[in-house]
Amino acid sequence: MSPKSALKAKSEPSQAETSSRPIALLQWYDRHRRRLPWRAAPGEASDPYRVWLSEIMLQQTTVKAVGPYFEKFIARWPDVTALGRASQDDVLRMWAGLGYYSRARNLYACAVAVTRDHGGTFPDTEEGLRALPGIGPYTAAAIAAIAFDRRTMPVDGNIERVVSRLFAVEEELPQAKPRIQQLAATLLAASRAGDEKSRAGDSAQALMDLGASICTPKKPACSLCPLNEDCIARAQGMQETFPRKAPKKSGTLRRGAAFVVTRGGELLVRSRPEKGLLGGMTEVPGSDWLAGQDDATAKQQAPELKGLSRWQRKVGVVTHVFTHFPLELVVYTAKAEARTRAPEGMRWVPTATLAGEALPNVMRKVIAHALDLPPRRSS
Repeated sequence: MSPKSALKAKSEPSQAETSSRPIALLQWYDRHRRRLPWRAAPGEASDPYRVWLSEIMLQQTTVKAVGPYFEKFIARWPDVTALGRASQDDVLRMWAGLGYYSRARNLYACAVAVTRDHGGTFPDTEEGLRALPGIGPYTAAAIAAIAFDRRTMPVDGNIERVVSRLFAVEEELPQAKPRIQQLAATLLAASRAGDEKSRAGDSAQALMDLGASICTPKKPACSLCPLNEDCIARAQGMQETFPRKAPKKSGTLRRGAAFVVTRGGELLVRSRPEKGLLGGMTEVPGSDWLAGQDDATAKQQAPELKGLSRWQRKVGVVTHVFTHFPLELVVYTAKAEARTRAPEGMRWVPTATLAGEALPNVMRKVIAHALDLPPRRSS
């Protein structure tokens, strides 16, 4: 047998391991589970609304960042019907600062669909959940397992890391995802005789907690892991090299200009198109964001208002990094006379109420830079 074949054979879980690992995992979870605002207490049924809301918020965002937003949403909209009857603008305002704003639009669309088409009750199958706006394979599996105890294993970044180390999955991500999904399913707890519950949701949350608290990206606490004796990566002393990842490609730098116009205690803003990057969010007028764009070309896209003072360029630039590209914005400021009308598609808003506007972080940075304000922390 070749070394490669031997490694693959070793990574295949034996029947004994298949039955013992889920038990060890749940025993650890029962002692060390995290207390999270969206997680049901031991012995309590999970609320599908809270599970769904948290899963959407947690996409590409940390638990620490999501906590305050989750609490605000629950206080404002305690169930999916209340959220479905809200306005998208209100949802975007509440979401502002959490990033990846397409999630907020999909969140609202999903709430509307559940309220309108399902009587305010979430479907209890993966297939039914995937038919809803903004719910993909992972989220459907997570809700099905955690909220409805369906025997399925959602694989998030934490679970991906635990499984890739446990079985020493050599294939690079994202190509390794199907293999990791298959191996993760072997960690699902089996239904006990006479017990209708499989604890599939607890198995998934146990792996999530294990990855978040023990099997961390750097310096994992292997001595505390309930699966450490079976971990192939640990046996090789190569824990931190898993999961294998292809080199990350950085996007091309884009440049543009932002135009901050004040009228006394008011600021000129507009709403971005519903579709596309930062869709539906509030912004100050600006140029296109293009690779290689020069300042003179960008400045030509400044808004036109009667009686506007001369544009003043602020020293420095505002930088922001999106998922697919970094951005640099030159900021110009100007003052408008009292009673100056906003150009078509724009509006004046009081600077005192900017905290309640659906401003993405990049726009908060621009306004803070333009008006010499301290940057507002996301909450």
